[in-house]
Formats: sequence, C-alpha cells, structure tokens
Amino acid sequence: MTVAVPDTEPAEDRPAPPVTGTARRRWRSHLTVAAIALGLAVYLTNGLWRQPYLHVISDNVGDQAFFEWVLAYGTELLRNGGDPFFAAILNVPDGVNLAANTSVTAYAILFSPLTMLAGPQVTFATILTLNLAGAAFAWYLFLLRWVTRNAFAAGLAGIFCGFAPGFVSHANGHLNWSSGWVAPVVLWWLLRMRQPGRWLLNGAVLGLLLAVCFTIAAEGLFFTALAGGTFVIVWALHPAVRGEASAALRPMLAGLGVTAVVAFALLAYPLHMHFSGPQTFTGTGFNQRHYAEDIASFFAFSDRTLAAWAGLSNDLAANPTEQTSFFGLPLMVLMIGTLVMLWKRADPGRLATLRALAVVGGLFLVVSLGPRLRIFGYESDIPLPYALLQRLPLFDAALPARFALVLVGVFGVLMALAVDHLMNATESPPAAQPAFAAAFTLALLPIFPLPLLYTDRSPEPQFIANRTWERYVPEGGTLSAIPFAINVAADGQRWQAYTMARGGRQFKIPGGYFLGPDSDGPTGKGRIGALPRRTDWLFLRAALYGYLADVDNWDRAQARADFQHWGIDVLVLPRQITGPEGPLFRSAVEITVTDLLGPPERVDDVLVWRIRQGVDPIDR
Repeated sequence: MTVAVPDTEPAEDRPAPPVTGTARRRWRSHLTVAAIALGLAVYLTNGLWRQPYLHVISDNVGDQAFFEWVLAYGTELLRNGGDPFFAAILNVPDGVNLAANTSVTAYAILFSPLTMLAGPQVTFATILTLNLAGAAFAWYLFLLRWVTRNAFAAGLAGIFCGFAPGFVSHANGHLNWSSGWVAPVVLWWLLRMRQPGRWLLNGAVLGLLLAVCFTIAAEGLFFTALAGGTFVIVWALHPAVRGEASAALRPMLAGLGVTAVVAFALLAYPLHMHFSGPQTFTGTGFNQRHYAEDIASFFAFSDRTLAAWAGLSNDLAANPTEQTSFFGLPLMVLMIGTLVMLWKRADPGRLATLRALAVVGGLFLVVSLGPRLRIFGYESDIPLPYALLQRLPLFDAALPARFALVLVGVFGVLMALAVDHLMNATESPPAAQPAFAAAFTLALLPIFPLPLLYTDRSPEPQFIANRTWERYVPEGGTLSAIPFAINVAADGQRWQAYTMARGGRQFKIPGGYFLGPDSDGPTGKGRIGALPRRTDWLFLRAALYGYLADVDNWDRAQARADFQHWGIDVLVLPRQITGPEGPLFRSAVEITVTDLLGPPERVDDVLVWRIRQGVDPIDR
C-alpha cells in the first residue's frame, strides 16, 4: 500500500540501480534539502547558539530548565546507574515519575557524551536544532518515497512540515514536540507493513521505533498512531483499492503482531511506571478547556511569523508555545482549493488517498477544538466530540489543541501532490503554473518563521561551579535555591543539572518543575510541581511579587517542620533569580528569609543559611 499509489513498483523491491545522472541528481536534491533544513534550524535557534550558557528561550524558561535537567540526568544514569524512569534526587522526599513526564530518555542517553563535555545547555540547543532540521528532512524523504517522485515537490512540502507554525511554536522549549521526525519515520514503517515475506523484519523494526519514540514524544506517538490507523482504515474501505488492501491485510496484521510483541517487551516497565508507578497521576496538570483551539486560530498567524511581524498578530492561543494551528487564511484557502482540484482530477486509486486524507484532517481539526466550540476567544455552550473523549485513558492526559499538529502532515501530502500535479505538463496546462506559484507564495510567505526569542538567564553561581557547596552538604544531603525550583523560578533545578553533567557527588533538591500528583493518594490528578507547603510559598511569593510577609514565630515553627520534611541542609540565595520574564525580586526574598532564619553567611557569590547545624563547613 502506498499513499499516492505510484505506477512503479516500490523502490525497496527493485535491484539497486547503477550510479547514473538521475541517481546523482537525486543525491544532490537530498543534500540541498538537508542543507536548507539545517540552515533554517540554525537561523531559528541562533539566539541560543550565541551564548548557550547565558541565553534561554524567553517564551518558555521553565520547560528549557526541565529538559536540560533530564539531559543531565542521562549522564548521572551512565555514571552511577539508577532508574531512567524515576528520579529520587528531585522533589525530595517523594521523587519524580519520569515515565509520566516528557522526559526524552532516549535523547538523554544518546547525547550524554556531549552533555558531559559541553553541558546540558549546549545539548539542549543541539537537539532542538537537529529536531527542526530532522523533521523537515524526514518528511521530505517520506513524501519522496510514498507520495511523489518529484524532488522539488517533496522538498517544498517537507520544509513546510518541518517548519510549520505549530512546530516552530513548540520549539519554544519543547524537545518532545519539536521532534517532528517521529511521525514520518513511524508512518514510513507502517506503510512498509504491506510487503509480503518481510512482516517479521518490518514488525520488529516498527516495534523498536515505537519503544524509542515513546521515550521521546509519547503524546506525539499517540497522535501518529491514531492518524495512521484512521488513514489506513479509511483508505482500505474505498472500493477502488479493496484488492490491494486485501492483499496487504495478511502481512500487515502479521507485522503489527510482531510490532506489538517487540514494543510491549521493551516498554513493559516504562508503561508500568507511567500508569501505576510511584508519583503517577491521572489526567494532566493543565486545563483541557483552556488548551483547546479556537476555530479562528486556523486562519490566524502565529507570533513568530512574518505576518505577525507585519502586525497581523493575535491572542487566540493559550500561550506562545501552544500556537499549534495558525496556518493563516491564505494557506487554509489554498489547501481547500488544492483538495478540490486534486479530487476532480483524481483516478479511483488517488481518490482513495484523498478521501482518507480529508477524513484524517477533518477529524483531527474537530478534535483539536476541545470540548466546547471557541470562536475569536469566546467559549460557546456548543459541545464538541472531545467532550466525550476527554475522560478516556490517554485522551484525558492529552491537550486537545495539539491534535491540530496532525494537519501539518495532511497539508504536506496535499502540497506535494499539488506541486507534482501542476509541474507535470501532461496533467496541467502551462498557464496554470504561474498562478500556482503566485498562490503558494502568497500562502507560504506570511508564515515564514522568525527566530525564537531569547533572554538572559542567571549565571551559575561560583558556589555551585566551584563545588563549594560540598563543604556545606553531607553525602546524600539536600540543598535548595531560594525560591525553591518551579517552572517560574527554575534556577535550583538548573544547578542540579550542571552538577550532574560534571559528575562527582550530587545534592538533592526539594520541589522542581515536573508533573506530579495533586495529592498523596494513588489517584491524584496531575499538577505542575510539588504540593506546596507554607514555607516554599512564602519564598516564591516574595520572589514573584516582591511581597514582604509579617513573619512571626508561627511561621518559624512551620518552617522548621517543613525543613524537616524536606531534609534540607542549606538554603542558597544567588545574586540574581531568573523568572519567566526576567529577574525576580531578589531583595524581597533576602529580607523574607532573614526575618525567618536570621542573618546568612556570605560564601563566594551567594548567601547561605545552614538549616542542619550538624554539618560544620570548617571541619569538612
């Protein structure tokens, strides 16, 4: 089974051709697309590359800190062993279930040599850049193999898929969702399942791919499985391809059986941890009604596009990282017109493909709208299908707006088919080609991406970099930055990441930015970060708002109990605290902690409050 049902037999079933002019041209097209994709990716991430140790993506400071921590945790696993799906050194004393978080475990292990050599900051920038470039190139190869033999058509559509507004938006800190190569790679092997005699190999490879991709982008893998399954079923039900579908059924079912066995064998433990391990939870830490698409967003432009730079911005998304559709009015009109044009000219086999694409695109568009219809920021009382899905397993942990990302692949296939059709002189009148070029320019130029925004992060204090902290924290002890690490103030989590990347003795930290349960029971719903206690909220409130509390003896008694719960040895206040939009109110934090605990010690470039007096820095 092929997407576009090409007239020639599959490339892998033919003997390797000699190196001819055609083969050389094909390799030149591969290298050209790869160079364009990598160049665009570097262009988008250049703010990080200028100063990877001092710059951070400004629209998602917290997520970058989390992924840098995960990448550093990979080096800790390789050096000292441990559980790749549960971390006890974060969020003490409870720990963090990494299987239930977007923990990119495969990346953390694969890139651990780079993390050890250059730090998690450089590894983060490297993976983000390769994700964007790799997605575009993977889509190009997929489209060239399964949709069109026209390298230009596949290249244009592949670049669009890799740098579509939704994926550029998720490049604001999301190493999981910027891994757009997952979909074309998995779909490639799904379509290979129809090969007779190769069901064992194809099934085993797909099972291995699913296991790897689960540890990188589980939510994206879920969407890919839904979209791929829907496409295959709708395609197979078309009368024109029932013979081909019947012939492919036996090897496909056999291959998928092998896939299930291999994937389950590799994922048994992470799936157990994800659904029933310690510190797991139900649902998600985010409001699904809030993270749903506005119907108008499909016709609007995202923040990091030329159109927004020209003044056509909007506030229809939950935040700059979740602008998952935002194709713009010209592209939406072009894609609808493209579907109509191709439909009218399609032979029965191509019509089966177009019908399947239309069903997948329409279905995922409707699902992305969430449980209630939202129009230009107004949430109506009109219920939508997601209202029935939102409590089902897996759907309850997904954000509906992200289902719109599937339309990127649908549009990419339509784009490749349209370009191929209009460039073929035997299928298209020459007069149509200038109009086609103008239409695509009008549709694609407004969504050309702008570089990701960045800001400065607080530098790592010498107290951490020089390992002075080891004189204040015993083996297995706990250190915390003030305020405690959380998504809006993640410095402490970064410090721990830096020390893990360098190796040697490590400290534990309370709190952190992660997803965890909102209660101590086994059925807690998801929330962001640890369950708050009075003392850490006292510090965070001072940092975020500059609020000075009237600290009394009751607060001090509560602080003693909280410190005992966390097992904290020392609290550390740096010269500057990184917040989501710039430095936080450090002076208010110093006044609050001094009122609570008394004067600090000045050590290197930080202030230190020793909580456990049994550790004497002079004797160590």
